[in-house]
Order: sequence, then C-alpha cells, then structure tokens
Amino acid sequence: MAAVRISSRSGLPSLLLYLGIGIAMGQDGIFDVKFDNAELTQVIGYAALVVILAEGGLGTKWKEVKPALPAAAMLSTLGVGISVGVTASAAHFLVGLDWRQSLIIGAVVSSTDAAAVFSVLRKVPLPSRITGVLEAESGFNDAPVVILVVAFSAVGPVEHWYVLVGEIALELAIGAAIGLAVGWLGAFGIRHVALPASGLYPIAVMAIAVSAYAAGAMAHGSGFLAVYLAAMVLGNSKLPHWPATRGFADGLGWLAQIGMFVLLGLLVTPHDLIVDFWPAVVVGLVLTAVARPLSVFISLAPFRLPRREKALMSWAGLRGAVPIILATIPMVSGIDGSTRVFNIVFVLVIVYTLIQGPTLPWLAKILKISDDPSETADLGIESAPLERLRGHLLSVAVPGKSKMHGVEVAELRLPAGSAVTLVVRDGKSFVPAPSTVLRHGDELLVVATDPVRDAAEARLRAVGQGGKLAGWLGTGGQGGPDAGTVDVPHLVKLAKKLSKGGGNRTGESRTGDKDGSRALH
Repeated sequence: MAAVRISSRSGLPSLLLYLGIGIAMGQDGIFDVKFDNAELTQVIGYAALVVILAEGGLGTKWKEVKPALPAAAMLSTLGVGISVGVTASAAHFLVGLDWRQSLIIGAVVSSTDAAAVFSVLRKVPLPSRITGVLEAESGFNDAPVVILVVAFSAVGPVEHWYVLVGEIALELAIGAAIGLAVGWLGAFGIRHVALPASGLYPIAVMAIAVSAYAAGAMAHGSGFLAVYLAAMVLGNSKLPHWPATRGFADGLGWLAQIGMFVLLGLLVTPHDLIVDFWPAVVVGLVLTAVARPLSVFISLAPFRLPRREKALMSWAGLRGAVPIILATIPMVSGIDGSTRVFNIVFVLVIVYTLIQGPTLPWLAKILKISDDPSETADLGIESAPLERLRGHLLSVAVPGKSKMHGVEVAELRLPAGSAVTLVVRDGKSFVPAPSTVLRHGDELLVVATDPVRDAAEARLRAVGQGGKLAGWLGTGGQGGPDAGTVDVPHLVKLAKKLSKGGGNRTGESRTGDKDGSRALH
C-alpha cells in the first residue's frame, strides 16, 4: 500500500516500484530467489494484461474516446509500423544486432503500456481530446504489436510485410466484432437479469470482459482488442451498482499490476543488465526522440491537431510492463540472442519510464496544454434496479465542485415519474421539502420509474455541471434547450410567463401548486 501511495503522489507509474521489489527479491537481491521460467511469466503476464485492459476499458468514457477513435486507430496501425521500422534500424546499425533481433525489439517497444498510460494520464489535467487519443491508442496497439512479435519470433523466415498486414487487419476485425458483440450482449443481460446479491454484479462484469478475450482468441482474432472493446461497451451502458463495479475492477487492476511487475523483476538477472545498459539507452533515445515523434506527426497529419499537442503526445508514449512481457515471446520460442533482447527492453523501459512519467505534467505546463483544474466534478450515481416495481433507486453523491450546491430540490426539475425521497447530510437523513437547498457532500436517494430513469439521470448530471439554469445556459439535460449558448428568446418568454403568473413573490407556485413543488416546470 505504501508503494501505491508513493507512485500516486510522485507521478511515476507503479511499474518502477514493483519491478524494484521483484529485483530485490530475485537473483543478486536480498532473498536471492532464482526464477527463470519465461513461459510461466508470459502466461501470467497475458492474464494480468487482460485484467488491466478490462479495467481500462471500463473506465473509458465513450463521449471522450469517440472523437479520438480515428486518430487512435492511425497511431495503432500506421504509427506502430513507422516506430518499428525506425527503432529496428537503430538497433541494427547503431547497436549491431541482427535484423531479426532488431525487428523484435522495434515491435516490442512500439506498444504503449495501458497500465502506465491509465495510471499517469488520469492524474494529469490534460484536455479530454488528448487523453482520449492516448488511452484508446494504448488499448488498441497491443493487438498489432503482439502479432508482429509472434511473427518475428517464429522459427524460419519472416513472412512478407503484406502478409503480416493482412493478418493484422483480419485479426483486428475479428477481435473488434467479437468484443462489441460480447459487450452489448453482456450489458443487455446484466440490465435485464436481477442477480441475487449486489456483490455479484462486479464479478459478472469482469467475467463478461474476460470471456470476450477467450472468444476472440478462440476465433483467431485479437483477444486483447476484444476485451478492451467489450469492457468499454460495458462501462458506458449504465449498469446497476456501477460505483461498486468500478471499485472492484480498479482493485483487480492494481493486483494484476503488482503481481505482473514483481514477477518480471524476479525473472531478470541484474548483473547481466550492465552489459546491455548503453545499447538500451541508445535504442531508447532513438525511440523517444525520433521514432515516436515521427509516428505521431505522420499518423496524425490528416487531423490538423496543433503542433504542441502532437509534441505532448510524442512524449506521452509511455512504456511499461507490456513490452517486457512481449520480450518473453522470443525467449519461449528459443530465438538466438533472445536473452539480450529481453535485457535491452528491460533497461529501456525502466530508464525512459523514469524520465517520461514525472516530466509529463511539467511538459504540459511548458506547452500550455492543461485542462481547467477547477472543472466541475461529475456526480457519482449508482442505480439499484427494482425489478418487481419496474423502478430504480438512484443514489446520487454531490461532490465538492458540483454546481448542484445551492440548488433547491424543486429547481432540479426532474421529469414526471421521479422524485428526491431522501437526503443524507452530515450522517443524518431526512425527507427533503421542495425548498430544501442541496449542499456539497449531500447524498440523495432518487426514485425513478423505468421509462424516465435515463432522463432523470441526465437531468441530475446536467444540474451538477450547469447549476439551476442547466438547459438554458447550454448544459444538456431535461428542462430546457441545449444549443450550447444562451437562448435569449426562450428566456424572454420565460420571464413573461413568470411575470403573468405573479412569480415576483418568493415561494409562490408558478403552476398553482400550493407547495411550489413544480415551481419551475
């Protein structure tokens, strides 16, 4: 737990800390544990990567990643090809490795690590258009890279490039189709089947995501892409008990990272790294300063992004445990020089993760690319289905920066068929009146019938982001127009209506209701 806190506060991916623990336990370390089973490491690493991709997909917001999909797809395909070519050339001509070893290294380090990207970028206040591209890229590019590494590590001659391109395209298409199908079917089933205990919902969601990997792999498609897309569909489907599911997935993701990194630390032999230190630094320098920027600027040329954003994306191509896991593939295949390839990749990942991770916030500040740190926090809404009553209980937490603070219950203007039934404040619960003013830290219990459940949640989120005038001031949700600007004619009509209804007296109902509970409908 101390390692988790240190990594969170320092901006470093937890990779370095857990790798250090594994190295300290392994050969040349304190406990001198001898472990050299590359095949077992690869199997466990794949399993951990599936869990990490599932956790990342569950936390990916569709509204942020949707505009980024074309750019992420280009980085994950064309960008990977450029990076492999440039890095392999550097390994061959500058370090003296043969072409097979060079191509393996180029492919292995061309994959950005999902765990490193998710853990670092979600703590850096970057615009969603940048984080969306980088997170989607890290989820997508594992699939083509795995195919390339396996092809380069196969015994016998390497297949022609056009054959590899065809295989990559086919496996990606199969994996994407299976992932989307499994995610949609899983979300449909969870929403319509009441499980006997709330604690089963997180387990069911993770089981569905993992089954997408199995189905994709059995169909000779990309299992990694399948699990990421299935988890993304599940994460954006408004499932019951969602906060509990996210917490469970986050915990599993941390366990997977810890186990995977410690095991990789055990596998390495520290005194063998000294010989390959400088070759790793040279290859990593070309990768970071030449290959990654070229892949970003060329791949994203059609999207007309500002140069400073492309520069930040070039530096944010974080590597982590995924390249080290992929470096075990040639070891299992028995390729000549595979141990040296593993050592070079290991040193490269450690050195450049240590440099890139902590300096990313600094570079964003230098380039003047940062999101508003005071951006309104989203509401935490958990839904518990009431199957027999055809209704839902929405548990709404009002965070510290929410603009729902200061809004009266009547001013929420919830759709007919929903109502705030309970408020918990400072550990005490009470039934609110229409004039009850909501505060930061409140927890609301909202009852909504099945037909208006989505509309009620949309309205609550809109008020949380835009305050009591949400809908008239460009914030989406029920209760007013959503044009993105102030609707002046609508406000004029509203003012006339209120003046005719005698709305100048505080607390008077605009619709004739004595309690004013529908005052602003």
